[in-house]
Amino acid sequence: MRPNGAAIRALRTARKMSLRRMQALTGLDRGHLSRLERGLAGASDETILRCARVLDVPVAAITHEDR
Repeated sequence: MRPNGAAIRALRTARKMSLRRMQALTGLDRGHLSRLERGLAGASDETILRCARVLDVPVAAITHEDR
């Protein structure tokens, strides 16, 4: 899976969730989350799953995959 950082950021901000809160809920490093949203870092399938769970969306909503 390839993460869509812009979609992750849009969903996070629409929920008025800070990066600090996203970090707390996912257990992921805030710097990595920031780089992921800016398209400067990739993500493992597990990272994408964690983000989707926290944002309460299907995985396809935050990836470039057509599922």
